[in-house]
Amino acid sequence: MKTIRLSDADNVVTAVTPLEIGDDGAIQLIPRGHKMATRDIRSGEPVLKYAQLIGYAAEDIAKGAHVHTHNLAFRNVDMAYEFGTNLRPVAPAAKPDTFMGYRRATGRVGTRNYIALLTSVNCSATAARKIAEHFTPDRLAAYPNVDGVVAFVHGTGCAMGGDGTGFEFLQRVLWGYARNPNVGGVMMAGLGCEGMQIDWLLEAYGLQPGPLFQTMNIQDVGGLRKTVEKGIAQVEAMLPEVDKARREECPASELMVALQCGGSDAWSGITANPAVGYACDLLVAQGGTGVLAETPEVYGAEHLLTARSASRETGEKLIGLIKWWEDYTARAGGSMDNNPSPGNKKGGLTTILEKSLGAAAKGGTTPLMGVYKYAEPVTARGFCFMDSPGYDPASVTGQIASGCNLVCFTTGRGSAFGAKPSPSMKVASNSVLYEKQTEDMDVNAGRILTEGASVEEVGREIYEMWLRMASGEQSKSEAQGLGDYEFVPWQVGAVM
Repeated sequence: MKTIRLSDADNVVTAVTPLEIGDDGAIQLIPRGHKMATRDIRSGEPVLKYAQLIGYAAEDIAKGAHVHTHNLAFRNVDMAYEFGTNLRPVAPAAKPDTFMGYRRATGRVGTRNYIALLTSVNCSATAARKIAEHFTPDRLAAYPNVDGVVAFVHGTGCAMGGDGTGFEFLQRVLWGYARNPNVGGVMMAGLGCEGMQIDWLLEAYGLQPGPLFQTMNIQDVGGLRKTVEKGIAQVEAMLPEVDKARREECPASELMVALQCGGSDAWSGITANPAVGYACDLLVAQGGTGVLAETPEVYGAEHLLTARSASRETGEKLIGLIKWWEDYTARAGGSMDNNPSPGNKKGGLTTILEKSLGAAAKGGTTPLMGVYKYAEPVTARGFCFMDSPGYDPASVTGQIASGCNLVCFTTGRGSAFGAKPSPSMKVASNSVLYEKQTEDMDVNAGRILTEGASVEEVGREIYEMWLRMASGEQSKSEAQGLGDYEFVPWQVGAVM
């Protein structure tokens, strides 16, 4: 098999191996993962893959020719949306699955038990880093139920102008991390004069300082050195309390998985993303939640999601996000087709429409139960969507703030992404990548192509790893210590 045709309606196929002239009718050299025309396509005619529009021929394209950025043009979508016309009832699982998690006082369940050092502003980032660095593995050895002390620092928090959107985003992110069930204790450090006042945050979200939630400002404490010393003392006092947490058997319905992709290639939408989608369906059948994000990366595929919306209101929320992004990119002088990245294109993806059709597959087939703002708490169970940019660290930061206690990350070009406090596993879309980055990839979805494995088989493998990871098994990125620098709140608006 040298090419794959995904639908009878398609006028392109994808090269499984590099095509020489004459291979499967190729009239040009075609790289692995790239598209070949299956018939003559006239200039201006739609080009279809997945039986969906991925762009328009920019010139006449001959049968057997390479179809890519040089002859495939993007246009903004103008969809006719349907709501709830493709609802597939969720059949409850035959047996309830469980994992060993940390049941919090709120009733929510964590998969990890961290102490989080949160900063209200960049000016307190160094203090938080120095406090976290103090708590080496040797110093934490006496607290075996504590996964670590992590500083979540960022480059904003002050000089935030505009309509307040960026300010609200940061507030929700900080609150969301403080309340994430994978966090057992919180210390929040500020400077004192910043725009993101800690007292305002506490008041806005009803947070109450206590033994497991401490706050301080550098200006009040009296400088960096004193702040670091006080912070270390506060964490030392927290550690015995946080260490009292014990894992107990919990239903799989308590899992909320961030569905994410980065460094995608042409195989992502054929192997890894559909397999994750099947895993998401298995989780939803258990009463759990999968959260898709990256709004620019469902652009052109959003009509498939609105058709699955549980209500018209839910579907219209998604369309509202799409319209906001069109306006947002236009105001910045950009285009929705600025995504795919150069790496995506080298891997065979040509337009954002093509990329989105593959990315949306991570959401499986169950009804869309809720659409949420960036870092807004996800309260519905089942398959949900959260607004975010396509930039992976910013997107995952929002998903964790929304309540996700696990992260599942697919990649075709390669990635070394990790996340804290919610552990991240990675799924390779092709076997070449898996063999090259075996130390980073947890699951090889490329087996669907190279070994004849089914999407369902690989999806089951992914789902079962979610349960093991939720019970404490480390993913490969987690074992390598990734996750300390991937906290990136989405910054929107002018810097004043």
